[in-house]
Amino acid sequence: MTVRRVLSVCVMIAIAAIGSASARDRAGASSPYLALGDSIPFAYIDQARFEYLNPINFVGYPDWTGLAFSLDVANAGCPGETTGSFLSTNAPDNGCRLYRSLTHLHVNYGSAPTQFAYATGFLQSHPDTALVTLQLGGNDVALLEEACHNDPQCIANGLPQVLATASANMATILGGLRATGYTGAIVIANYYSTDYSNQTTTQIYAALNQAITAPAPAFGAVVADVFSAFLAAVSNQYAQGRTCAAGLLNAKSSVNNFFTCDVHPSQSGHKLITQAILGADQPAHRK
Repeated sequence: MTVRRVLSVCVMIAIAAIGSASARDRAGASSPYLALGDSIPFAYIDQARFEYLNPINFVGYPDWTGLAFSLDVANAGCPGETTGSFLSTNAPDNGCRLYRSLTHLHVNYGSAPTQFAYATGFLQSHPDTALVTLQLGGNDVALLEEACHNDPQCIANGLPQVLATASANMATILGGLRATGYTGAIVIANYYSTDYSNQTTTQIYAALNQAITAPAPAFGAVVADVFSAFLAAVSNQYAQGRTCAAGLLNAKSSVNNFFTCDVHPSQSGHKLITQAILGADQPAHRK
């Protein structure tokens, strides 16, 4: 069963639950959708300027997914969030806490010290939530690469521990979301390679995806295979595996190289992620 069908059922249940409400209230009802993660669900753009002052400027796949399902989006994504900093203020992040201190996210965490605290509080106060999406782990690898000064051998040596920690953190996150009593759809969006023509880069993202999605079945979560969707989109004579050349990443200003991008999706990239979420298969039952 696809997530679309599961969400349709969830919306029908939510409507039935408020059957005693007025017709006016029912007409205005819209089930919530909670988007969690890092700069990708936030829809971060590297070379924005005054746009950072208003998060409405950053439109990404949570917006398109919410529109597709007619859901009310609460996008808690934070640029630079790691699987560890999602859970704890003591864990290293890649800029999330600094970003929060300087400007605004799409939602206000209020007194919640972490995205995890916000997410669990949200699910407890919004029992009619129809969908949760989660995308984390990219910044765990980014911190390793930074610590290694991009030295390939150093990265190879440190990667197994980083991936093991990310997988354990994802299990903790999924368990915590389910512990709120939430039984609806949870979709983990995996990561695309920023350059499929680069074998080393692609192998790192493939290994990361395996780690962050490994706990999914135990918690009734499913995977939106963004990695494969982007691979299919770049497998043509023009792009030749280059995610940037396929127009799926945000362009960066460059005098010498027209095809220079940052690591974040363009609007076409965000819409491709949405398509992967819409096509994600929902298991028949959750353990």
